[in-house]
Amino acid sequence: MSKSNLSAMVRTLRYEAAGIMSIELVPAAGSNDTFPGFTPGAHIDLHLPSGLVRSYSLVNAPGEENRYVLGILADPKSRGGSRFIHDNFRVGMTLDISAPRNHFELDETAGHTVLVAGGIGVTPILCMYRRLRSLGRSVKLMYCARTAPQAAFVEELRALGGDVTYHFDDQNDGKPASLAAYLADQPAGTHAYCCGPGVMLDAFEAACAEAGIANVHIERFAAAPDAPPPATSQGYVVTLAKSGKEVTVPAGATLLDTLIAAGIDAEHSCMEGVCGACETRVLDGCPDHRDSVLSASERASNKVMMICVSGCKGDRLTLDL
Repeated sequence: MSKSNLSAMVRTLRYEAAGIMSIELVPAAGSNDTFPGFTPGAHIDLHLPSGLVRSYSLVNAPGEENRYVLGILADPKSRGGSRFIHDNFRVGMTLDISAPRNHFELDETAGHTVLVAGGIGVTPILCMYRRLRSLGRSVKLMYCARTAPQAAFVEELRALGGDVTYHFDDQNDGKPASLAAYLADQPAGTHAYCCGPGVMLDAFEAACAEAGIANVHIERFAAAPDAPPPATSQGYVVTLAKSGKEVTVPAGATLLDTLIAAGIDAEHSCMEGVCGACETRVLDGCPDHRDSVLSASERASNKVMMICVSGCKGDRLTLDL
């Protein structure tokens, strides 16, 4: 759980597209007048009255510290989060939220940036595009959706102007966009970002590799479908540097569950390795990374791990807890 939750009030609920609404949150009465600042690509956790915790990207401009705006799809495959929000949120209700976190950070110094959004993945991409347009940077954006009525925030994108391409499958004989064609012939040093469904992310990474784009950034809605299970087949010992405690993670158990059972106050949220709330510094040992947050280079460095789903490749780990 978060150690520093914020109290927020729902000020507005707005229809944005078929199955998508935006939620404007402001500081609740009696709390601070402003929220913590954030950077493009950041998300917050909503601590729902049902007991669930769900992460959603921030859509509005980073300079607006008096409010947070989210775009939320009523996912047909909802596990109780988005469906609860659409059915139960009301203007004036209050709830706890986390401070913003960002594992999808925008490089604002890039000479050229390409942004690709799929469906509700437009939420962090819109925030990035807004920021780069305000800075006068070179940027282009492709927004893909199954149909035009399912595309949210189109009016905001059009108001921002610039190089925006829309691809709606139903207007193209049901065919998805050719990301390979869109990403071809980009300037050297281009940074490319994508948020969308898993199939799109896989196609995006393949297209970037084909185009020779090295600076590739993705954000997943959920853990990759082929991600291995978090529990390990053999046990290991974890030393907690700050407290001096040692805990044994038995075979078949997860690291986070073992720490919680031992009374360790380990911050966490999604339990799926996608939100980054449980990121913990690794002081010694080799983590078995199973998250969908860290880049390949971050995994190779073994300096941090997501303790909700990751484990240990050896017999021991030392964590900064």
